[in-house]
Amino acid sequence: MTSTQTTDQRQPTDPTDPTTEPTTEPSIRETPAHSVPGGLALLLTFLGTLLGAAVLVLGILLAKDERAALGTVAIVFGSLLFTGSILTMSGLNMVAPGEARVVQFFGRYVGTIRDDGLRWVNPLTTRAKISTRVRNHETAVLKVNDADGNPIELAAVIVWQVRDTAQASFEVDDFVEFVATQTESAVRHIAIEYPYDAPGENALSLRGNAEEITEKLAVELTARVSPAGVRIVESRFTHLAYAPEIASAMLQRQQAGAVVAARETIVEGACGMVEAALGRMTELELVELDQERKAAMVSNLLVVLCGDRSPQPVLNTGTLYQ
Repeated sequence: MTSTQTTDQRQPTDPTDPTTEPTTEPSIRETPAHSVPGGLALLLTFLGTLLGAAVLVLGILLAKDERAALGTVAIVFGSLLFTGSILTMSGLNMVAPGEARVVQFFGRYVGTIRDDGLRWVNPLTTRAKISTRVRNHETAVLKVNDADGNPIELAAVIVWQVRDTAQASFEVDDFVEFVATQTESAVRHIAIEYPYDAPGENALSLRGNAEEITEKLAVELTARVSPAGVRIVESRFTHLAYAPEIASAMLQRQQAGAVVAARETIVEGACGMVEAALGRMTELELVELDQERKAAMVSNLLVVLCGDRSPQPVLNTGTLYQ
């Protein structure tokens, strides 16, 4: 019997590509921590503290009243009860809305408390506070080259929120700095992929297709910051302009393009009006013109309609041919 070996023909993913989905699962994910309502725990620990203090005082009194054995037992029991109640009370946590507590037991992650209010957990654990509120991050004005090589200035603001507190705490060193760095990198990458102005109507440009570009920016940012357990809510450009050294030249080019486009529209409209005028005159049989006079009439009408100044009327007192 012969055995055949099959090879995987899939191309390996590029780890440097920000749009590539991660091939490995995160080493840790958020799980709810075991906690109880803190009101009952606060009451019990308070009563335990009072009872422990009372038994301790009673033991001291019994020790002075020639009942040393009973007093010693009361002192030991009262001390243990008082100390245990104080230690148990340290497990109380106040969790505000929009916050969470990442719980660790001797360095091991045991869960996250997201329920707001007074909660009680194992007092031997450590609880790190982390905000789950929506945040803004605005980049500085970045100077980059667009797809055409023109230097431009670009700035963006993103709205983000911590989605997985475990990943934000343990997968990256500082998730706030991580988001800031990845945002700047993504904005630079988007800027060099598209031109500031596109010559064609269907081509994407930073100025003409800001909504589509920001959507692509959000997709790229989501892929970049997903290892930190962060969710991108919104992204948009706050500043977009040519660099100062070429701004005047690019403004002149834009103005020239606008003038050319306006002239094209004027000429197209004037030709339609001349055609309509000649057709109407022929239809009504007002006057018969030869080809030379038609050419002169078309020339005069185009000068009047396309000129940027008011025409000066000239009265002909002779015949049409003089």
